[in-house]
Amino acid sequence: MNKRGSGILLHITSLPSPYGIGDLGPHAYKFVDFLADTHQRFWQILPLTLTCPAYGNSPYSSFSALAGNTLFISPDRMVKNDILSESDIRDIPEFSNSRVKYESVILFKNALFNRAYERNREKLSGHQDFQKFCNENAHWLKDYTLFITIKNHFKGIRWNKWPMELRDRKEDALAEMADRLSDNILREKFLQYIFFNQWYSLKNYCDSKGVKIFGDIPIYVNYDSSDVWSNPEIFSLDEQKRPLHVAGVPPDYFSTTGQLWGHPVYNWEVIKKAQYSWWINRIGHNLKLFHMFRLDHFRGFVGYWQVHSSEETAINGKWVEAPAEDFFNTLLNNFPDMSIIAEDLGVITDDVKDVMSTFGFPGMKVLLFAFGEDLPTNPYAPHNHVRNCIIYTGTHDNNTIAGWYKSELNKEDKARISQYIGHEVTEKTVCRELVRLAMMSVADRVIIPMQDFLGLGEKDRMNLPASPTGNWEWRMKPEHLSPALAAEIRDLTLIYGRGRQH
Repeated sequence: MNKRGSGILLHITSLPSPYGIGDLGPHAYKFVDFLADTHQRFWQILPLTLTCPAYGNSPYSSFSALAGNTLFISPDRMVKNDILSESDIRDIPEFSNSRVKYESVILFKNALFNRAYERNREKLSGHQDFQKFCNENAHWLKDYTLFITIKNHFKGIRWNKWPMELRDRKEDALAEMADRLSDNILREKFLQYIFFNQWYSLKNYCDSKGVKIFGDIPIYVNYDSSDVWSNPEIFSLDEQKRPLHVAGVPPDYFSTTGQLWGHPVYNWEVIKKAQYSWWINRIGHNLKLFHMFRLDHFRGFVGYWQVHSSEETAINGKWVEAPAEDFFNTLLNNFPDMSIIAEDLGVITDDVKDVMSTFGFPGMKVLLFAFGEDLPTNPYAPHNHVRNCIIYTGTHDNNTIAGWYKSELNKEDKARISQYIGHEVTEKTVCRELVRLAMMSVADRVIIPMQDFLGLGEKDRMNLPASPTGNWEWRMKPEHLSPALAAEIRDLTLIYGRGRQH
């Protein structure tokens, strides 16, 4: 991975499709063609995990760290694979092509999935590929499908509110529920089988085109997840299996009360004694999905902010050390070719930098953070970049370049950008100027959000942190991938030595 290269950040939800949300169908393959045609090496996406309206449809808040998001299943591919017929997808509601309307998408796709399951249910017991998938993924699939089926049975309530024998996973109670809900469990397994089949087909296509998929692994998992329910011993829970200590970050320049995320923190002592087996399974699973991945909130693997669950803010937390070196040595012993990128944005202490340096993990530099009064010494400014890092104009949590320039900068900031670049920069030209700065950087890798290549404004940003609604909805239109844009990206990529022939 030490060659110069570039890529595009575009989550699956943002792809065009006639079904209200991006999926693993024809437009995903067209986007891979676009990446290959423009000499991009990388396609960066957000987590592929299940999302839920109750958690704002965030891919960072899931009922499972390993199950795939079934909303990404392509109806077109289901028809191609004889799971549905052409007539099943003839009457499609009129969905927005610019925003994902999750509730209507969920209703439509669930009806489609029910039809597909009814058509194929009787074949599954003798379906070799399906049975093989269930056997190979039993270490997470069995717990997840039981969890989500019981959760649906109890109208979505949290697992710690289930009857005590189910909460505590008493064998007889689990066996009885598995028998009682066997049809629903089989449906969930069937949908996961379809998702992973479609995903691996797309990944194989990426391989054939020389495009590497760059994934994302959140450090923490939801309390209300099959992971915590089936592995309570590796999390900080009390005797009633409620969170005892939760994750967050301490007060800083951005927040006087810090951030309280609410995810249960890990019991690293127990995890270490088990030789990190849960994490090894999780990383191994993700290495099948992606060629490389970003570890979100990397500093939490070195030391994490732990807050008692009774607290209302993150102020009264404390730093707790994690066994970082032992953990990463163990991972690398199991996966010697693993490519990890550390999400190291924000305040990063020397101990975190030391771990990154020891293992050679590249960090992230974001150009939108570069142009403050400290510009000459700012590590995100291009003249201070290093080779072993990844340059972004912005991430999924930032405004777009156009939105940032228009809404977040004062006159002095704008003048500083023009002075840095050497000529006047305007609202019309700032996107191209910053993309060019990123591409010419000494850094080995560059990732540009699709919105910045398209010059889109604030309403097209992917996520506004701490805002509960309206996130994860932006969609690219088919006409956005124009020949003119392809030529522009290709020229930039080649002139700065990031093309595949280098």
